[in-house]
Amino acid sequence: MWQGCKKIFLVFFILIFSVPGYAQQIRVGSVRYASEADRAKIIFDVTSSPKHRVFVLDNPSRLVIDVKNAQANRKLSQPSASHPLFAHVRAAAKNDTDLRIVIDLKQNVTAKSHKLATNNSDSQHLIIDLLNKNSATVVDKGKQTTEKLAYSKSSDRDEQTGATTKTSSSKSKRAGNKKQRFVIAIDAGHGGDDPGARGPNGTHEKQVTLAIAKKLEALINGQPGMKAKMVRKGDYYVGLRERMKIARLAKADLFICIHANSMPGGRAIGTETYVMGLHKEESNFDVAKRENSVILMDEDYKERYEGFDPDSPESYILFALTQTAYQESSLLFAKKVEDQFRARVGRSSRGVKQAGFLVLWKTTMPSVLIETGFLSHSTEELFLAGEKGQDLIASGIYRAFKEYKSEVESIN
Repeated sequence: MWQGCKKIFLVFFILIFSVPGYAQQIRVGSVRYASEADRAKIIFDVTSSPKHRVFVLDNPSRLVIDVKNAQANRKLSQPSASHPLFAHVRAAAKNDTDLRIVIDLKQNVTAKSHKLATNNSDSQHLIIDLLNKNSATVVDKGKQTTEKLAYSKSSDRDEQTGATTKTSSSKSKRAGNKKQRFVIAIDAGHGGDDPGARGPNGTHEKQVTLAIAKKLEALINGQPGMKAKMVRKGDYYVGLRERMKIARLAKADLFICIHANSMPGGRAIGTETYVMGLHKEESNFDVAKRENSVILMDEDYKERYEGFDPDSPESYILFALTQTAYQESSLLFAKKVEDQFRARVGRSSRGVKQAGFLVLWKTTMPSVLIETGFLSHSTEELFLAGEKGQDLIASGIYRAFKEYKSEVESIN
C-alpha cells in the first residue's frame, strides 16, 4: 500500500510542478522613478528576464504593465507627490500566476520597454521609457537635430534639447561663410589633493594627465579654426560637476578627459577610451568606481551628485536614464583615438568601452574619457612619465581629433 501511495504522490508532484503557475515565479522588487524634460523612466528590479506587455490607457491616463508568471516581492514604493508625471502605483495578481502593475499618470504618454542585464546573475532590470505624447514629434525631431549639432561649429545651441531655433538659423545665414572656431574642452584628470593613481616609481596620475593635456592644448591652438579650453591649468582640485560646467560655459564642441589607468598586480597594459554608458564588464565598472570616488572629497557630494554612491552598483542605473544624444559622435571619436594609439603611437589598444563616469554625465557635447595607459605597469609608467611618451599620446589624440573634425564637417 505504501508503494502505491508513493506513486500517487509522485504523479501528483509532477503534475503540480509542471503547471506554469507553479514554476519558479519572477519576483518584482524595488521600483525607481526618474524624469528628464519631456521624458521619464521607471526601473523595476526583477529576478530574471520577464515576458511582459506594456500599454497605455486614456481617460484617465494609466500605464499598465502585465508581467507573466510574476509576483511583487514587496509593496511597491510610490512616486513623490511632486513628480511631474507619476501619480500612484498599484499592483495585483492577474490570472492567479501573473502580475499587473498600474501606474496612474498626470499626462498622456507613449511607452516602450526594454530589459537590462546586470553583472549580478540574480538581478535584472525591466525599464519602461515614457514620452510626453504632446511632445513626441518635437522630441523625435530634436534627436535628429541633436546629432547634427554634435558635429556643428556654431555656438547657437540649445543645451537642454538640442533644438535649433529660427533665431540661430537666421544668425547662421547672416554669418555667411564666416569660419567658426571648433572648441575642445581638455580635462586633465585629478589634481591638487587628488593625485589619482600612483605608479611603482612614484609617478602620480595628476602629473601625467596635466602634461599630456598641455601638449594637446598647444597642438590644437596652433591650428586656425580651433580653440582648446583647459579645464584645469595647474595642480589644483576641480570637482567633477565643475568640470562639466566649464566645458558647457566654453560652448565646447568636444569634451576630452585624460586619465591614466591602474590595476592591482601591475601586469595590465594598454589604452582604453570610454564613452558614457552602462558597464558590460566588471573591469569597466572597477575603472568607473575608481575615477568616480573623487566625489567623496566634496563635503556635500550626496546633494551635488543627486545621491550617487560611487561604490553602489545600483547608483549606476542612473546612467541608463540620461543623455544618449551624443553617443554616436562620442563613439566615432573614441574609435579614432584608439585607432591612432594602435596604428601610429604603437600602443596596445584595449578598445572602446562604456562605463558610468560622472564627469561625462549630463554633458551637452560629444564626450570621451581616455585612459592613456597603466601607471601600475612599470614600463608603461616610464613611457607616460617621459617627454617622448607624452608627446606621442598627445599627438595621437590630436590626429584623431583632426580626422573627427574633418569627417563631421563633411557630413554637414
